[in-house]
Amino acid sequence: MNILVGAGLPAMRPEQATPLSGRALSRASPLLQGFLGLLLACMSLAALAAPTHALTVYGETPRYAESFRHFDYVNPDAPKGGTLRRSAMEIGQFDHILPYIDKGTGVSEVDGWLYAPLAVRSFDEPYTVYGLIARRMERGPQDAWLRFEIDPKATFADGKPVRAEDVRFSFEKLMSQGSLKYRTQFADVTGVTVEGPHRVRFDFKQPHGRALALDLASLPVLPEHDWQQRDFANGAGFDTPVGSGPYRIGRIDNGRSITFERDPRWWAKDLPVNRGRFNFERIRVEFFGDTEVARQVLKGGGYDYNREFSATAYTLGYNGAQLDDGRLQRAHLGPAKPQTAQGFVFNLDQPQFKDRRVRQALAMLWDFEWSNRQMMRNLYIRQQSVFANTPLAARALPDASELRLLEPLRGKVPDEVFSQVFTAPVTDGSGIIRTQQLQALALLEQAGWHPENDRLVNAASEPLAFTFLNGQSGLERLLLPWKRNLAQIGITLNIRNVDSAQYVNRVMARDYDMIVTGYATTLSPGAELYNYFGSAAANDPGSNNLMVLKDPAVDTLIDGLVRADTQADMLRHAHALDRVLQWNYYWIPNYYPPGSSTVWWNRFGLPKVQPAYDEGLDSWWEVSPSALTNAQMAERQKAKP
Repeated sequence: MNILVGAGLPAMRPEQATPLSGRALSRASPLLQGFLGLLLACMSLAALAAPTHALTVYGETPRYAESFRHFDYVNPDAPKGGTLRRSAMEIGQFDHILPYIDKGTGVSEVDGWLYAPLAVRSFDEPYTVYGLIARRMERGPQDAWLRFEIDPKATFADGKPVRAEDVRFSFEKLMSQGSLKYRTQFADVTGVTVEGPHRVRFDFKQPHGRALALDLASLPVLPEHDWQQRDFANGAGFDTPVGSGPYRIGRIDNGRSITFERDPRWWAKDLPVNRGRFNFERIRVEFFGDTEVARQVLKGGGYDYNREFSATAYTLGYNGAQLDDGRLQRAHLGPAKPQTAQGFVFNLDQPQFKDRRVRQALAMLWDFEWSNRQMMRNLYIRQQSVFANTPLAARALPDASELRLLEPLRGKVPDEVFSQVFTAPVTDGSGIIRTQQLQALALLEQAGWHPENDRLVNAASEPLAFTFLNGQSGLERLLLPWKRNLAQIGITLNIRNVDSAQYVNRVMARDYDMIVTGYATTLSPGAELYNYFGSAAANDPGSNNLMVLKDPAVDTLIDGLVRADTQADMLRHAHALDRVLQWNYYWIPNYYPPGSSTVWWNRFGLPKVQPAYDEGLDSWWEVSPSALTNAQMAERQKAKP
């Protein structure tokens, strides 16, 4: 059928096929009947599932038409060359290269720089992908399957062609030996069929999540011939694998740094999705075991670019003459980017946290307003939702359609879900929270805790105490005021600081009372929610269900969200899920910045239009080998032809 369509037969609307059906077809010769039947099938298939250059979640029109030349947020004439030195996204040394497994620490930049995906996401749309290795993508009728047509020009860094077999190999390798998140995310894929050297089809369960097709399109493509003898399951150590992306791996300083070198022969460098991107000749990623050390090395000129995850450090840690004259730049990039949902999460397997009233009382005593004023210059926004900075957050009372969704869960979720809008506990910011402490004591008394000497104890005279497992420096500043507030009413908070390796091991073993964590948020959530909050993932050491949450109501709402057929239905389920998580007080929500907190030395050019949903680092270019003041950069920009 696809041979006929590909040979130039026009795609026809279903009504155009009507004259060929019924009596007209029955009067035709048997040979003609067969031909016409095949023709009708081809036209029907073309009408239902035309190959396209882009995929959107719910069939919306993509921002960029097939004839687009480049993304709006790049400079298509950006010069190539120069260097960028950046800090790693991971804390601690890397012990292998691959970021696709749960063991140890890999290099996240390998994904996208060394290995290219089938399709690339744009960062000025909520969730749309455009073909890269796959030049065309085709959804089947009723979204039953997804077909990728590999660009015949696509090659790996060693010059060997990218084949449909490589796509299947990559998927199967990730599903069998990769991170748990892949098995969760792609659980609704029932099979992978290689239909030809450049065509591969993924078949889906029904129903399944609408975001599944786009998630599959974002898969990295690994060369089967290069991985046959490599130990994928253990990250392949420090061997240099063959890539499919814009960079090759150059020098590796085991555990400490890795250098990527731009591949000038990359077959895809002039595609519209890549024009104006990947401009640096070399990029070195530096790994640090401590965020404060990384901060000081940046200030000393040891590298160029740092994503800052400490609110206090971002607001106070870089002040000085270099920031004043512009040699050091500080900004919140990607202002519309969904923010990581950060918070202190309870290990719900611990007996002292079983009662919701206890969790609510502890949440009341963390004084965000004081911390924000004293430590962060009121720059940060209080986290209220697991869908921070997105329309998915529940910010109003449930409407009639959402109430119909929630009604079967009545009695299984808190009553407030139906009638109140959640707001995280608020103080006046003075640091004096006597009112909140009295309210917390009342809740704790209802939950069976009473004063005995200077402590709160239960009926068995066991004290209310817990330990916060901490694997990062600087967090104590937020914890110590909370520790004081708790101690004033007889609750003991212990802070246990451990190194990054011990922290990872204990988290995977669920050996903690409480930790701080973050949940990556998107505008089109999907199967990753099972990994974050699903009962099946609660005790899996590779999962991100760090609450150890096992709530059937949450499972039901995740199922509905993932399988929603329309954006409106997805939003209803997201709001309902958010409410259930909020009112159960499974976590103590922290805060988020008004964009990605970023600090860099002023030696780079940035496009005039910045992407709304990303920092846009891959569209920067070198202007000067050394940092410039604001005045010097302005003069340099004026001198441009």
